[in-house]
Amino acid sequence: MPPVIRVFVLFSVFLAGCGFQLRGAYTLPYESIYISGPDHSPIVASLKRSVRMSGTRLADSAKDAQATLMPAGETRLPIILSLSSAGRVREKRLSFRYGYRVVDNVGRNLIVPGSIEINRDLTYSDSDALSKTQEEELLWQDMQKDVVEQLMRRLSAAKPAQLEKQPD
Repeated sequence: MPPVIRVFVLFSVFLAGCGFQLRGAYTLPYESIYISGPDHSPIVASLKRSVRMSGTRLADSAKDAQATLMPAGETRLPIILSLSSAGRVREKRLSFRYGYRVVDNVGRNLIVPGSIEINRDLTYSDSDALSKTQEEELLWQDMQKDVVEQLMRRLSAAKPAQLEKQPD
């Protein structure tokens, strides 16, 4: 057997033995969930798409759902990290914070209310202002995707105590 194939086989066995597996669809512990918030919000739209892919029913109202995810605020904050000797921006930090609550149909918390905070650093140059503006927008979009992934992980890892079955 050629050495390249041996290395590949050994690497595959190692990965299988350590429990590594590709990220698949999430399994939520709820039969139905309602996501409040405006449909034009990129995070709400992505969350709804991810919930549909998980197999959990997306309810039309909070009354019809076993759980309700309620956004508790979204903050985008660009922070200047350093300035040049001429007083121009050299580095920026993009800080994105997304708060949330998950409650049942009577308003009891199913998951401890929390927030997700993501930071990205960005170098800045006046000579490349257009490309840096585009890069900044791409970083904001990437952070939104990260928020959705983290919310889905948190929802799927939740072990809510005795969820009541909804009548059909």
